[in-house]
Amino acid sequence: MTDQAPLRTGGRAARRAARAAPLADHLRPIRPGMSGGQYSPLSDADVLRLHTAALDALERIGLADAPPSGVAYLTAVGAVLGDDGRIRFPRALVEDTIAKANRTLTLHSRDGLHDLDLSGTRVHYGTAGAAVHMVEPDGRSYRESTVQDLHDAARICDRLDNIHFVQRPMVCRDITDNFEMDMNSVYACTAGTTKHVGVSFTDPAYVAPAIEMLQMIAGGEAAWRARPFVSNSNCFVVPPMKFATESCLVMEECIRHGMPVLLLSAGMSGATAPGSIAGAIVQAVAECLAGLVYVHAVKPGAPAIFGTWPFDLDLRTGSMTGGSGEQALLTAGCAQMHRFYDLPGGAAAGIADSKLPDMQAGWEQMCSNVMAGLSGLNMVYEAAGMHASLLGFCHESLIMGDDLIGQAMRCVRGIEVTDETMALDQMAAVCMGGPGHYLGTAETLGRMEMDNVYPALGDRTSPKEWAERGKPDLIARATQRKTAILAERSAARFDPALDMAIRARFNIHLPA
Repeated sequence: MTDQAPLRTGGRAARRAARAAPLADHLRPIRPGMSGGQYSPLSDADVLRLHTAALDALERIGLADAPPSGVAYLTAVGAVLGDDGRIRFPRALVEDTIAKANRTLTLHSRDGLHDLDLSGTRVHYGTAGAAVHMVEPDGRSYRESTVQDLHDAARICDRLDNIHFVQRPMVCRDITDNFEMDMNSVYACTAGTTKHVGVSFTDPAYVAPAIEMLQMIAGGEAAWRARPFVSNSNCFVVPPMKFATESCLVMEECIRHGMPVLLLSAGMSGATAPGSIAGAIVQAVAECLAGLVYVHAVKPGAPAIFGTWPFDLDLRTGSMTGGSGEQALLTAGCAQMHRFYDLPGGAAAGIADSKLPDMQAGWEQMCSNVMAGLSGLNMVYEAAGMHASLLGFCHESLIMGDDLIGQAMRCVRGIEVTDETMALDQMAAVCMGGPGHYLGTAETLGRMEMDNVYPALGDRTSPKEWAERGKPDLIARATQRKTAILAERSAARFDPALDMAIRARFNIHLPA
């Protein structure tokens, strides 16, 4: 409580200054990795039925199109190659893999200050996606995304307390060569933030050069393998129930080089996955269990995230809807399956179908973000900045999303019931001979920063004060903060000698 002492002495200015000072980490009202799991959309019996159905699907249906190397790995551990070319997974093999899988996983940051503990129901929010457009809210327009936009997004995320990791949220549309696009994506993200980064690769041959760059940044192969600060987002399946051949080869390469893998199954409910929420969850779970067997066949114990990412479909139009209540339930249901398996897991939430950061975007983003956190989802991907059902990314929305996620994390924290928080002694002091209110009491001042999350941009002034301040606009304030962040040099930038060495080896499109 020593951090709170200044709040109880001195004048109003001193108290305000003390409140403005950052709290010690253990006193902050919200922190990365707070435990969720309070919300369970499925009963225990439902969870068991979904698990049994997933095992049945793997045993009866299996997955098609495994690469020859994948067939060799999988059959060596007990999977069965059928005459129809499908790999089937005996129940005992799957259950044995689940039993042996890692129950804890740390996704490292480059600076060691933002490591993510994925054990239990610890919750972390971050970006993700492959948007091809940038949203320009001032002009209410869309344009193609660039490598500079990606770098700027990483730099902004580095400054946002409630964005805990940075998975590449948009594609560098200004780089047409796939190899150079992949290398520049790695560079743009890692030069923009020291938080954990997630990237994708379009060809297995591109993994080794990317690892070379990452080892240069880490300070050698041993340092990289000890603390891999970049993971691979890998769409190893093409739903329904088929392996994605090239992505599987990428996955094998990443595992060999010590890079953690996100096993990403992204079926579309009603199109590439069953139209029911339960059916879409069963298929995603089955596909990710197959991926887990694959990973452990390549290297037992290799770090992997159980990435059930089923998406919802608006069956009236055939368009994806990431902002629906059904999407929120899909993600929450998947999070509960992760809890059942006690495996590090991730899924998508926080997506807006709205084209702009408006009221529709607000309700869409908050609904699924809160439900994901309350469900105890370890990695909440695409939690901020995503619009138009993943087609557009917005820097201003990313900044406003930091406020939104702060409120979601406060919901995750929940309500602490102790003798102190029930406050009977305080009630007695205030009501019997006291001032008759709690404003300004030592207890109120002592807990106001530890218990409450205050928005950085959200406006809580009265209409009169709002008018006196010139009726500030939320998006305009987000643009101002974006401009201020990008006006400063990136704290994550590389040492000049290292940057020169990387540029000598790779064709980096960002200016030095």
